[in-house]
Amino acid sequence: MEYTKLGRSGLDVSRIVLGCMTYGVPDRGNHAWTLDEATSRPFLRKALDLGINTFDTANSYSDGTSEEIVGRALKDFAPRDEVVIATKTFFPMRKGPNGGGLSRKAIMHSVDASLGRLGTDYVDLLQIHRYDHTTPIEETLEALHDVVKAGKARYIGASSMFTWQFAQMVYTSRLHGWTEFVSMQDHLNLIQREEEREMLPFCEDEGIAVLPWSPLARGRLTRDADASSTRQTSDNYGSTLYNGAEASDRAVIEAVAKVAANRGVPRAQIALAWVLNKPEVTAPIIGASKPHHLDDAVASLDIVLSPEETAMLERPYVPHAVVGFQ
Repeated sequence: MEYTKLGRSGLDVSRIVLGCMTYGVPDRGNHAWTLDEATSRPFLRKALDLGINTFDTANSYSDGTSEEIVGRALKDFAPRDEVVIATKTFFPMRKGPNGGGLSRKAIMHSVDASLGRLGTDYVDLLQIHRYDHTTPIEETLEALHDVVKAGKARYIGASSMFTWQFAQMVYTSRLHGWTEFVSMQDHLNLIQREEEREMLPFCEDEGIAVLPWSPLARGRLTRDADASSTRQTSDNYGSTLYNGAEASDRAVIEAVAKVAANRGVPRAQIALAWVLNKPEVTAPIIGASKPHHLDDAVASLDIVLSPEETAMLERPYVPHAVVGFQ
């Protein structure tokens, strides 16, 4: 395993982050394809054995049960100071006023609830899951600063939003002397590259870590365009991200298959290597529902794509609509 700093912070994170949306009580929330606790724990154990020290979850994953499963497993498998736990807040956890969003009230409540589910006194990285159009950013940023100063989070990060929104938040924090974001978790893979236009250059310039989610496009880059999976057929959110019908997407998938065949490695290793080879990227967030998913992720660290291979993978891409946030 390789390790790197999380942006300009001093925090060491593994270059592969295990995304924990996969682990949660099935049929809780909107993730019917998730793995229950008994099935999930071996993946968390294997990730640690492979040297992965960074685990990403969210309060909204499987109605909070992802945090519970991850928290119990990590407590059993590793000393707290040896792991980096990241979670997120924004999406409603209950119906009615103040059930979600990034108000001071919502943030303070959600942080305490997440810590209770995770069974820890602090999280290493608290991320805002989306941009809140209904709350002044000053209120959100000061609340996040107070959470850090209270010792409930070591660092703060953000997830998908427009670059101008993120820049506004970064510079507002700096203006007030509040805790600044150290990371951006954004949507980046070979069939969704719109973040290359503004977000990646902004993060590189500011020294902000980039932690791409869905680096394998929900598995679409690992199989033929017409193939499917249990998750693909039941992942309602995933269907809003990719439809697999665009000719350019099919051409990219075919290019991944060709490069992988030429090297004699699984397609997942090539698709992940492309993300890892980007200088702006700190660590992609991968999901694992089969043991080989973790093996492929770690093996991708050793693949350095040639300029010719990179060109082959990137050539078919055409501009896409931005998806994953509004």
